[in-house]
Formats: sequence, C-alpha cells, structure tokens
Amino acid sequence: MPNDKILIAALSQIGIKEVAGNQDNPEVVKYFDRMGFGSLHDETAWCSAFMNWVAYEANVERSGKLNAQSWLDVGIVIETPELSDIVIYWREDPKSWKGHVGIFIREQSGWIYTLGGNQNDQVCIMAYPKNRVKGYRRLRQL
Repeated sequence: MPNDKILIAALSQIGIKEVAGNQDNPEVVKYFDRMGFGSLHDETAWCSAFMNWVAYEANVERSGKLNAQSWLDVGIVIETPELSDIVIYWREDPKSWKGHVGIFIREQSGWIYTLGGNQNDQVCIMAYPKNRVKGYRRLRQL
C-alpha cells in the first residue's frame, strides 16, 4: 500500500532546481539544514539529503546520511516495489560506493521511474535502467 505522506512530501518539491554558480537555491539548502548536515551548497550531491528530508516530513525511517547507498541499511527489504517505496541504484560501477536514491513510481519496459532530488539538478521524475537497481526498501512509520 502506498505511503501517501512520502508522496505528498516529495511531490510538493517538484521543480525545485539547483542554481548554477555561486548562489544556492534555499529550497535545496533546506534539505541539508533540516537534517543537520549544515548549509552545504546546492551543487553538493543531494539525492540522499532530499530523501532524508522527505522521510522526516513523512515521519518514516531515514538513513541520516548523505550517501545514497546508506538507504540499503534502512527499512524493510522488498523484492517487488510499490508506489512510494525507495529505490537504491549503483552509479559508475556496481561495486562502487556511489549511487542514487529516490522514490519508486512505476516500472515499464526495463526502466524504473523514480521521483527524486538531484535528478538533472532538480526534483523530478526520471527513468533509470532497471539493471542499475541495488535494492528496494519500504520505510516504516516512526
């Protein structure tokens, strides 16, 4: 069953974008601030900061870390995701610590549509190849 609170929090941020150059979008910076990461620049990798902010707003478990793959240690491991579950991807190499995290929207033809932050430098829905998925998690209410 979808977690409406996760979707409502995430969807409220659709269209929030980084600001190129020396200025920062205060909306992106709030993801870092709210979670106690300090006022980092909006060009710092922020997909996990966004997910932590969403989880905080939805009152569900959160990783508390800026590393996207830290979400592999949170929630209930699931094989078949539903709307509002968390998707964790590898980046560059399956064995790398680098990754991406977002909210599962749907799967179609080998692609996973994910709502997340820092996707093309903004909050939006994007498709990622299913073969890059490291895991799915269902977050528990606090």
